Amino acid sequence: MAGPSLLRCENLSIEAGDRCLIDNLDLDIQYGQRWAVLGMNGAGKTTLLQTLAGLLPAQQGQIYLNDQPLQQKSRREIALKLGLLFQDQHELFPGTVMETVLTGRHPHLRAWQWESADDKDKARELLAAVDLDHYEQRQVTTLSGGERRRLGIATVLLQDPDLLLLDEPVNHLDLHHQQTILQLLNSTVQKKNKALLMVMHDINLSAHYCDHALMIFKDGKTCQGRAVELLQEDILSELYQHRIRKLNHKGHTYFISI
Repeated sequence: MAGPSLLRCENLSIEAGDRCLIDNLDLDIQYGQRWAVLGMNGAGKTTLLQTLAGLLPAQQGQIYLNDQPLQQKSRREIALKLGLLFQDQHELFPGTVMETVLTGRHPHLRAWQWESADDKDKARELLAAVDLDHYEQRQVTTLSGGERRRLGIATVLLQDPDLLLLDEPVNHLDLHHQQTILQLLNSTVQKKNKALLMVMHDINLSAHYCDHALMIFKDGKTCQGRAVELLQEDILSELYQHRIRKLNHKGHTYFISI
């Protein structure tokens, strides 16, 4: 039986110039679900995330947040429910790591209210979880690309939204940090009954960490559903315009391009 919708869209169409990126998408994201958004470069994955967050307009259709039209909500109301991690974070404001991660609490604060001691304790816990403990006083401009990525993830987790909209969250990360970050995100969804929608390029990581998939094809066509049903050789080969093989080894499934 389907659970309550967190974010839902009906007949959503998105265009870029004269191109149709998304054509009549019906999507229902529920609490506890972990979605991978898959598709080739330029298919519209980033544009979709920004549209679902209310930052870009759709050409057609409606987006509902907790069954209420998204456009009727204030930016603060949206920020309390949706957390968006952009693909690139070169625009980070100068400041320390602690000052930056604490911006995740801004939607929860009243005007002129400062972060509490509890907020700072939670910030330190998340910095440790993304392997940035002891970095509190470092200037963000001195961080590597991977360190900035982990800081961005800690910041959006401190925001504590119900739905995490993450654009390539493990981009710039080494293998160890890819696994630890995805484990952290999955643990957050499961323990706190959140939901996750993230743009991914690695099919194997998507298969391991996501239970649902949304595929965006070049012609605006989409398909969505349970990952185990969609992550198949023929569908993936059409999606990426390249031959994909599915391998099984000792009870585990892997995908390779050939």
